[in-house]
Amino acid sequence: MEKELMRIGVSLPDTLLNKFDEIIDKRGYSSRSEGIRDAIRNYISYYEWMGDIKGHRVGTVSVIYDHTKRGLSNALADIQHHYTHLIKSSVHIHLDHDNCFEVIVLDGDGEDIKELAEAIMSLKGVKFSKLTTVASSENI
Repeated sequence: MEKELMRIGVSLPDTLLNKFDEIIDKRGYSSRSEGIRDAIRNYISYYEWMGDIKGHRVGTVSVIYDHTKRGLSNALADIQHHYTHLIKSSVHIHLDHDNCFEVIVLDGDGEDIKELAEAIMSLKGVKFSKLTTVASSENI
């Protein structure tokens, strides 16, 4: 059965596209399209993995964001205040004039942790967000 291919248009900053082109060249992809398909498959797998986060978990959310983006710092603080029952600690580092790196250490219900991570990753101005969780020691 032949798969139907759909054409899409994507707007990207030059720096992001140049970096992507370097990676697909190093990895030996035949085209940008193949690299994009692989990236989308990985994104879908990660999303499905996040859907499976249940029960008591410990973990981290790592975030890089542009603190000059209007309202972003306040939105991040509001989200964290909403989830104080999960947050055990956080570390905030200033990477350069515009960018900050934050690691939030979490302990609690997996579905609540996933909610917090998704709320952060959906904010405009967040450049990178990664959730990592493991079963808590009581489940190991």
